[in-house]
Amino acid sequence: MRAPRPSRRPAAVPAPVPGGGLPGRLWSRGLLLFLTARAVAMLGDAMLPVALSAGLLHHGMGAGHIGLAMASFTVCFAGFVVFGGVFSDRFDARTLMVGSDLVRVCTQSLTAVLFLTGNVVLWQICLIGAVNGVAAGTFQPGVARVLPQVARDVQGANGAVRTAESLAMLAGPALAGTAVAVSSAGGVFAAHAATYALSALCLVLLRPPPAGGAAGAGPGGRASYRADLAEGWREFRSRTWMWGVILLWMVLMVTVTGPLVPLTATELISGHGERTYGLVNSALGAGTAVGGLLAMRIRPRLPLRAGALALLGYGLFPAAVGAQLPPAAIAACTAVSGAAIGFWGVMWATSVQTQVPEAVRGRVHAYEVAGSLSMLPVGQALAGPAASLFGARPVLLAGAAAAVLVSAALLSVPAIRNLRRAER
Repeated sequence: MRAPRPSRRPAAVPAPVPGGGLPGRLWSRGLLLFLTARAVAMLGDAMLPVALSAGLLHHGMGAGHIGLAMASFTVCFAGFVVFGGVFSDRFDARTLMVGSDLVRVCTQSLTAVLFLTGNVVLWQICLIGAVNGVAAGTFQPGVARVLPQVARDVQGANGAVRTAESLAMLAGPALAGTAVAVSSAGGVFAAHAATYALSALCLVLLRPPPAGGAAGAGPGGRASYRADLAEGWREFRSRTWMWGVILLWMVLMVTVTGPLVPLTATELISGHGERTYGLVNSALGAGTAVGGLLAMRIRPRLPLRAGALALLGYGLFPAAVGAQLPPAAIAACTAVSGAAIGFWGVMWATSVQTQVPEAVRGRVHAYEVAGSLSMLPVGQALAGPAASLFGARPVLLAGAAAAVLVSAALLSVPAIRNLRRAER
């Protein structure tokens, strides 16, 4: 005779969070490994511009040569990231990320040898930069695929990653400057290679759950790369909220972000000195970290609406410099600007990672990254001519006004402002 069933069901055992941990807990083994990988790699990346500039200047090269060396990376990254998205969706994204890190361990080790031995040739440095750009283009789409696999709380994880990356960006230039003074640019490049090695190790130790279906898989087998690219473009184009944001972001790159660094550097260094410029950059990094922390706590039902409202503060940085406020006021405005862009960044990344199906997420993320970056060099190139024609301060003030207009435009598009939070 069957025993009677108990009148009360036992309490359910919480399901494990991907990567370790329990629901409701942000911190898990998987997220900590991913966070460490991103933070240490970002620390190395933040050291790179200082080491590269100091090293090339030491070998008799100038600003034009430094620009070419940096552009070799940017152009190859922006040109390859879309193809990297296809690879990320076709193959194991974590394995591709590890491989990209190991490639950069080799390239940065070679760069260290070149600088330490004094055999520095510009075309070689540019070629290494191009290889690094391709590796970064292969790596980046995997971020959008792997992070949601290791954290149930995607927004909280994005906030933690943004905060850690901001702190790394804050510390990197100072560490690089000290290391160059104590050792040499070659020593910094060796340390940069070590950061990629540590990032690769953390990703190797990561054990995310198996990914969803491979891109292009079907009854007839795997589709061509061209078909995968086309599918990613269709997915990107079908989301009005996504391409609407990217179009407006391109405007922001030309009018605000592109001119911001060269013009604020010129105004602050010439008017207040290098120390003030360093303080302002520190304030920007600290503010971005605060924005990431706020995004871990604030959970808006309409994330892009909240992010666009926060983005209204982004224009305070160029406005403060353009209006010639005192250094302390500029630093305060810059911190608010950093918090605005940090909060928006988490809202945007979380929306992409939770609204886009996993099978096409790498390609869609690659398209939005390529679109976001495509107009940045244009804004940087136009900054000098515009400042010569109108003056640096009017251009900065116009950029501040453009930031407000872009935020208003984001809020005016129903598909953007009414996008609901996806619970992940």
